[in-house]
Parts: sequence; C-alpha cells; structure tokens
Amino acid sequence: MDRIVYDRMAAHDSTHWWYTARRDILADYLAREGNLPANARILEIGCGTGHNLPMLAAFGTIDAIEIDPAARAIASERLGKPVSAAPLPVLPGVERGAYDLIAVLDVVEHIEDDVAALKAMGACLKPGGKILITVPAHQWMWSAHDVVNHHHRRYSKPSLRKAIRAAGLEPAKLSYFNSLLFPLAAAARLAGRLTGRDDSDDSPPPPVVNALFEAIFRLERHLVGRVPLSPGVSIITLASPATGGSTAR
Repeated sequence: MDRIVYDRMAAHDSTHWWYTARRDILADYLAREGNLPANARILEIGCGTGHNLPMLAAFGTIDAIEIDPAARAIASERLGKPVSAAPLPVLPGVERGAYDLIAVLDVVEHIEDDVAALKAMGACLKPGGKILITVPAHQWMWSAHDVVNHHHRRYSKPSLRKAIRAAGLEPAKLSYFNSLLFPLAAAARLAGRLTGRDDSDDSPPPPVVNALFEAIFRLERHLVGRVPLSPGVSIITLASPATGGSTAR
C-alpha cells in the first residue's frame, strides 16, 4: 500500500466509522460462527497498525504479521510484543500446524497469487482451525481507492469461493457485509467515475456524518452470518481445510 494509506490508518483507526463498526461486526461474527476453543491461538496476517488486535485478543492469544515497518512498529506497541514481517504468499518462518484461527482482514486482495497465500495459511492451522477472510466485493467498483491500496482484484462470491477451494480449503458460508451503506458507496464510486473525480481519500467525514455511518454500519453485527444480506461493499467467510463435503453457500 502507498505510505499515505498507513498514515491515514494510524491517524483514524480509532475514530473512523468503518474501522470502529467493523471491529464490532467481526467480534460478533466470531463469537457466533467461530466455535473457537478457550484461549485459542490466533494469528493476524497483515495487521496494519494493529487496530484489530485488541478485538481478536478477546478470543485467545495473539501473534501478528505486518510487512510495513512503520505500521509494524505501531502494531508491536499495541500488541506488547514484536510483530513479525513474514510476507505472503510463503509466510517464511511461521510455525505450521500452530493456529486455531488466522485472520486476514482485507489482505488477500493485495496478494498476486491469492491461492498460494491461502495454501500457506491453511498449512499454519491446527486440525479444526479456521481462516477468517474479508475482502472487497464487486470488480465494477474498482476505483482510486483500490489503486492506492495496491489491490490486485476485488472479489465476487464465486471468485472468492474458487480461490479458497483451489487452495484446498472450504468456506463454511460466504456473506456480504457493509450492505446497508452499499447504495451510497456504489453511487459515490459511479459518480466519481462519471465526473472524473475518483478520489482515494478515505479520511473520516464530518463528526455528525461519521457517527451516523458508524451507527448504520454497526447494525449489521446482528445480521452478518445470521441472515443473507443484500450485496455489500465486502465479503466475509470462515474457511477450513477441505474434508470432502461441500458446505459453501
């Protein structure tokens, strides 16, 4: 990602509506769908500034990986121990067969060989372990945001399912989220394209709007994984090593 993306993350990850509401959604989703053992061993890959680490720590003991040096330093301070720099798709030096949960939250789209990356993650799971995956949805929503974040693709449900299965994994379910605000996001992307004002700036909106968007997005914590949501900005799934039968939907 461009340096400015990490700088904005460090400045806004505690206040921006997208970060704050998403953490609550992910926490509720994991509590309902994760079926994690007590004191699970968890690895977050691509942890950025470490803003998800306290949320994940509620489910177990945390290790983390971040390749950007400045973001890694912030994450290490938040985690209270060094964060690794092992890159995808190989994850050199990362213990195999060690983790109950691996979290890759808006990370897989950054990796050119997403199948190889998912295979390496699968090799790091304990028996019964899972990978929590979120990715941006809808290739037609490609914008300057994707360019500055160095994305290789946005996903559809079928394309994400295909990559996961090619890696020898199986998604338990694939769900859209950030659906309630999707019409606004889609309109903004299309307007930017039509006017030639496609802007990568993801700084928070004015406080009143930020609070409103946070409240709307946070409502989805009651829905994700429980009921099918209409198309959203993102897709979420939990993937496990395939055992033969298909459970994806």
